[in-house]
Amino acid sequence: MHAFTLIEMVLAIGVAARVLIAVNTALFASLRLRDATANAVDAATPLDQAVTFIRRDLQCVVTPTNGTSKVLSGSFRAGNVSSPGVPEPVAIEMFTATGALSANAQWAEIQRVTYELKQPTDRNAVGRDLVRSVVRNLLTMTTPDVQDQLMLSGVQDIKFTCFDGAQWQETWDTTGVTSTYTNLPLAVRVDIQMARNNSVNAQPIEMVVPIDAKTRTNAVLTATQ
Repeated sequence: MHAFTLIEMVLAIGVAARVLIAVNTALFASLRLRDATANAVDAATPLDQAVTFIRRDLQCVVTPTNGTSKVLSGSFRAGNVSSPGVPEPVAIEMFTATGALSANAQWAEIQRVTYELKQPTDRNAVGRDLVRSVVRNLLTMTTPDVQDQLMLSGVQDIKFTCFDGAQWQETWDTTGVTSTYTNLPLAVRVDIQMARNNSVNAQPIEMVVPIDAKTRTNAVLTATQ
């Protein structure tokens, strides 16, 4: 009966050790890749949710009503404007049909929505917080009850520009205070600059949302013969 020699045993142990090292390296590499992927997904989730909310609000924006009476159909304003009940200047103010209907809520689906940047509660945090402020009771005669929703942290700047059919406008106000526009823009471009990216040439996150809404009038169309 042939037995293993000492040299054969050492060689077998050496081969087994190399195999175990290779398996261990591949295992830890896969674990690091999994953690990196999970961190990337977790970091992108708030941004994706914020972009989804902004796009939905713009797609469901309500056409402003001409005149001074704008109950349940208020103005559309963009570009560092003041909104009642919101202490900070807002980047955009719109009335949009994105309110959730329920049997226990007395509000309709139309609500006033603003987006603004606020200082974070954590002083060591980088950038500012993107906040979505919502007013459901549009018929109140007092200061409206504003509900703040944190959309995204670490934002350096957010900008809404409106397309009038010929060029992009940095401000839009259907009330006629800061601009002469009385209807909605044809599209809205949203630029979100994150504060965590320290590159000088870093490009902002950009999306363009077409606005498919027209002002209705009391004019009656007549057919010519």
